[in-house]
Amino acid sequence: MDFLSQVTTFQLIANILSGIFALYVYNKLPLIQLKLDKQVQHLVFGSSAALFILWMFRTSIYDGLSVHFLWLATIPLLLGFRWSLFSASLVLLSLTALGEESFRMLGVNFLLGVLLPISVTYALYSVTFYKLPRNLISYIFVCGFIAGGLSIGLKMFAMGGYYYLEGIHTWHVVSENYLVLLKYLLMPEAMFNTMTLVILALHKPKWVYTFYNKFDVNKGK
Repeated sequence: MDFLSQVTTFQLIANILSGIFALYVYNKLPLIQLKLDKQVQHLVFGSSAALFILWMFRTSIYDGLSVHFLWLATIPLLLGFRWSLFSASLVLLSLTALGEESFRMLGVNFLLGVLLPISVTYALYSVTFYKLPRNLISYIFVCGFIAGGLSIGLKMFAMGGYYYLEGIHTWHVVSENYLVLLKYLLMPEAMFNTMTLVILALHKPKWVYTFYNKFDVNKGK
């Protein structure tokens, strides 16, 4: 009862929406593939382990306003949209259970910190696949570099807006102690995702679910 009394209206709505969306995605997941395909197992749980370690390393200059690298421009390209949500959600649930994230913020963190970056990346991938020349350069630059920078930028601005609109922090505190860190994260995040994709696309293309070599590159031309 005390827990419910501390949950704001926005947090409650976010938790409900997250639960509904999570159930929908879960019902659409080919779980038999996870059971029978060892490569899928290794990629899904390996990605979760890598994300867990990466998200554990965080920093802040103001209490409650921590930041960390996302790597969520790479995971959707390795696993596809649904498996990437599954993998990132496992990490978010684990960090929440360990006390690194608040249970009250679970829905907000999912919508703004997981669903938003992954959706942006997959939207850019779709545009690249259907509208741009299908080659490694456009794939790496748009889906890795641009998506990497855009995903962390949108996530931080969305979270900053949430903190301000909920009255948790003033806009001055948000901009001077949270959004100011974006200039230190934007380029490294973009380059981190870019280098990951370059290495995997060149050396382990079968691991990259969305890599064009899987598809008939002449289709639709």
